[in-house]
Amino acid sequence: MKILIATGNPHKFQELIDILPSRLKDGTEIEYLSLQAYPGLSLPPETGTTLEENAEIKAVYAARQSGLPAVSDDTGLEVKFLHGAPGVHTARYAGEHADADDNNRKLLGALEGQLLPERAARFRTIACLATPQGNVQLFDGTLDGYISFGYRGENGFGYDPIFLVGNGKKTLAEMTEPEKNKISHRAKAFKKLAGHLVQLKDKK
Repeated sequence: MKILIATGNPHKFQELIDILPSRLKDGTEIEYLSLQAYPGLSLPPETGTTLEENAEIKAVYAARQSGLPAVSDDTGLEVKFLHGAPGVHTARYAGEHADADDNNRKLLGALEGQLLPERAARFRTIACLATPQGNVQLFDGTLDGYISFGYRGENGFGYDPIFLVGNGKKTLAEMTEPEKNKISHRAKAFKKLAGHLVQLKDKK
C-alpha cells in the first residue's frame, strides 16, 4: 500500500516516516512517498484561517493529484503572552519567506523581559488523511511547554530549539528523535491517524 506524505519539508517527511507504521497489523507493508516522487505536484497555498483548513487543503489536493491516499498536517505554536499567536501563522511568523531562524528570533524578541510563566505555550497539530475519492479525516495532538530564553540543542527543526517541554528541563532540540516522537504534538496526531490506515485497504 502506498501513501503520499504531502510536505515539501524533508525534516518533517523523515519525522513522519519514523512515527507512522511501516506495516499494518495483518502484515501489509506501507510505502510512504514524498512529493519528490511527483515532480510536477506543488502544494497549494495555505489560505485557510484554521489549522484544520490548511491541513485539509494540502491532503485533499495531494490525494486528487497523485491518485494515492495522502496525509498532511498543519501545526501552530500558541503562546500565552501573545494571546495564542503565532497560531495559524506559525510557519510564516516573520514573513512569507522567513526561515526557522527568522521566526525564532522574532518570537524571542516578542517575549523579551517576560518570565517563564508568561512564556507558557503549546504546539497543536492537526493531521489529515484524505483519499482520492474525497474522504477526509482529521486528528489532533498537543504538547504543552514554554518558550525558552535562547537557543538550546542541535536536533529537530523549526521552533524546536526554543520550545521547552513540560517542566522546562529540555527543549525539543535537546531530545533524540525517539524521545521526541514519544511525546510530540505531531506524534500524538499521527499515531491517532495511523489507527485508521487499515480502512484504506478495506476500501480497495
